Parts: sequence; structure tokens; C-alpha cells
Amino acid sequence: AVRMVESGGGSVQAGGSLRLSCTASGYTGPMAWFRQSPGKEREGVAAIDSDASTSYAESVTGRFTISKDNAKNTLYLQMNSLKPEDTASYYCAAGLRRGALYASVLRDLRYAHWGQGTQVTVSS
Repeated sequence: AVRMVESGGGSVQAGGSLRLSCTASGYTGPMAWFRQSPGKEREGVAAIDSDASTSYAESVTGRFTISKDNAKNTLYLQMNSLKPEDTASYYCAAGLRRGALYASVLRDLRYAHWGQGTQVTVSS
């Protein structure tokens, strides 16, 4: 099984930056970041494929950057110009769920493995 551990969450003021990390033991394939706030559905934030191509939700384009260090089995999410609406628990995801090959890379049903989440709070 793929074990995934996120870190890097915290509290910042609007306009600030944070970098999230996710270490995935024994895994180097496509990965993604999702987020969920109370009362809302889980939302795809950014995804990165094996060829390093990336996809972003419109709400974070130009502010967030996803990257991966395959040598360290670590996924990153650099978050700049943070807004209060970015407040959520952030989760990393990896591995293709059986039968989900044609699901969008920003759909949670695509992924088989999930981290425990890390909280990001942005104050105005």
C-alpha cells in the first residue's frame, strides 16, 4: 500500500504564502492536491502527471504551483497570494482507482490513495 503523509499547513494572513509537502512511500506516478472546507465538497486544486504536465483549478491558477521531486517521492504545493477562501483541509492523492482511467485528473474519484490532510487557515 502507498503511505502518504502531508505537512506544511498552518495559519497565515491574506496575501501570504505556504508550501505543502506530501511524501508518498514507494510511489512516483501521477499525483494531485485536493481541498475541502466544512459544508463543501472536496475540490481538485492541482494535479501533476508522470511527464510533469500540470493542471490547475481556475480558482488557484497563477497563485499555486504543483511540483514533484521523484528522487524524494515528494509532492509539493507552493501557495502564494493566499485568500481567506483558500482556507480548507488540503489532501494529497495518488494512484489510479480501478475503473477511473477516464476521470478528470481533478476529480477525487480518480485516485486510490489519500493522505490524512493538513489544515490551511487564511485570515483577512
